[in-house]
Amino acid sequence: MRFLLALLTLLPLAGAAGHAALRNPNARFWRKHAPAQYRVRVETSRGAFVLEVHRDRAPIGADRFYNLVRAGFYDDSRFYRVTARFAQFGIPGNPAVAAVWRTPTLPDDPVRESNTRGRFAFAMTGPNARTTQIYISKTDMTSQDKDGFAPLGMVVEGMDVVDQLYAGYGENAGGGMRGGKQDRIFAEGNKHLDGDFPKLDKLIRARVK
Repeated sequence: MRFLLALLTLLPLAGAAGHAALRNPNARFWRKHAPAQYRVRVETSRGAFVLEVHRDRAPIGADRFYNLVRAGFYDDSRFYRVTARFAQFGIPGNPAVAAVWRTPTLPDDPVRESNTRGRFAFAMTGPNARTTQIYISKTDMTSQDKDGFAPLGMVVEGMDVVDQLYAGYGENAGGGMRGGKQDRIFAEGNKHLDGDFPKLDKLIRARVK
């Protein structure tokens, strides 16, 4: 009975990980526009939180995030970069999927909202370099505004869960986008993170509400 329950719990994750569009960033699936407003429930090993997106604030980013969530892209991954200032996620636990999405970038959205506590945006290394990685501001990060980090929306439920995500590893587990220090995450996925940074919190699944 316990085995059956565990299997049933994993089935949604297995199905999401096998979504055909995850292996083809040029598929028609990715051209669907997001609703004008939508919410995403993120289930984690600490509990759940809810993100609310307003498409008019960052339409290009809002569309990609919506479609990534629809495809189950973030399911069974890790919060690999958590500091006192922010919590970051967005590299798949499956290295084969991670490799596909490491380079397809997005044009920038204009910054229409400030990076205040609770807002979230795509991480990037420079102009027009957004991919799949998301950070949630845990404190005032309005200094990001001038560098083009355009928030998609904000946490509307469960900010206390975000605050509790394990931050003991700081930048050591997943920092260094610009310096290429995420190579092992892309190459080995959850195997590397769970083995070398076992206290990282898990992103179990994300679903559009």
